[in-house]
Amino acid sequence: MAKREEIVKVLKILKKSQKGIRKTTLNRESKESKRYSPYQTLISCLLSLRAKDEVTEVVSEELFKIAKTPEEMLKIPKVKLKRIIFSSGHYNKKAEAIRHVSRELIERFNSKVPETREELMSIKHIGPKTANIVLAFSFGKEVIPVDIHCHRIPNRIGWIKTKTPEQSEIALMEIIPKKHWADFNGIFVLFGKTICTPVSPFCSKCPIRKYCKRIGVKTSR
Repeated sequence: MAKREEIVKVLKILKKSQKGIRKTTLNRESKESKRYSPYQTLISCLLSLRAKDEVTEVVSEELFKIAKTPEEMLKIPKVKLKRIIFSSGHYNKKAEAIRHVSRELIERFNSKVPETREELMSIKHIGPKTANIVLAFSFGKEVIPVDIHCHRIPNRIGWIKTKTPEQSEIALMEIIPKKHWADFNGIFVLFGKTICTPVSPFCSKCPIRKYCKRIGVKTSR
């Protein structure tokens, strides 16, 4: 595993290189946390599955014009809900998830989004990443939301050696200082989309190339 000093240096380099262009879902969530309720943040996360950030934002805004609470959400006919979220993809599964989560919140949590990881993940359709995003940006909890980029890149760099995002979350919490947890996801998601892509990463213009072990990289640009 990498030393903490090197990890902090890499995070600072990446953050500086992304200044002015950080527009990932998580950064948007952070910015919108002041106007999005915990429930809206949760629903937006469910809509973001396999969808582009821009699409998720548009669909979420359209949906929240009609429903901002679990009760209002369940009043929307299934057909209408599917039509509203259609462009986000997988609309049948997402509609089912949204309705189930809304019903669970009403029946088990008095219509309020719980503030613990255990309670959030006790609800079907809510996984570790979604739970952590809600905890981090709605309740200010010290957690690290780990998506595919945050799992893939630290393994490529050589910081950790894990097989799943869940394992990566635990490993990253051990090596990244807490004061950098809030920035980590946003930095690495954007880095993974623009430079450290899954296939043929742009190593020639990577700002942290000298710190990367390039594990598993067969071709690069």
